[in-house]
Amino acid sequence: MGIGGSIFLLAVGAILAFAVNADISGLDINVIGWILMAAGLIGLVITLWFWNNRRRTVVTRQTTQPVAGAGYAAEYRETRRDEVPPPPPPSY
Repeated sequence: MGIGGSIFLLAVGAILAFAVNADISGLDINVIGWILMAAGLIGLVITLWFWNNRRRTVVTRQTTQPVAGAGYAAEYRETRRDEVPPPPPPSY
C-alpha cells in the first residue's frame, strides 16, 4: 500500500468519522471512517515494518589473511596532446 496510501486512508477516515454529519439509510458514516482509519494504520505499520527489514545490513569478516609480500605498485600516467585548438568561430 505504501506510506502515501496509508496516510490517505487515515485522512479520509478521520474526515468521515469526525467531520461528516450525514445520515444515509443502511450506512453509518462514522463506522466507515473508523474502519478506514484502522486500515490506514495497519497499512502504515506493515509498510514501515517491511522498510525496516530491508534496511538491515549484513557484516562480513575476512577470514583469510592476504599473501605476504604481495604489494601494489603505484602507477603514474601522463598524457600530452600537442594539438592546436581550433580557431574561434567568426562573429557576424
